[in-house]
Amino acid sequence: MALDKPALVEFIYDLVKNAQGKKQLKAMDLQKAVLKAHPDQDKNSVKFAIKDLIDTGRCVYTYFGGSFVELPHEEGAAKKV
Repeated sequence: MALDKPALVEFIYDLVKNAQGKKQLKAMDLQKAVLKAHPDQDKNSVKFAIKDLIDTGRCVYTYFGGSFVELPHEEGAAKKV
């Protein structure tokens, strides 16, 4: 059964969160992981879920020799004591 949009967004967010600091995930890596876990999921809905995470600021694109989806980094000066 395909995930509804909020569940799909949370599923992708959890993938990014669990990989943070261990591995950088490309959008295609996320799409493959979602389709492996939920083969009946539509590819376009995965793309729109990633876009939703980026647009809301929960995730950001970073570029180090390739585009990666990551959680936003907190600057050293902005850390709360």
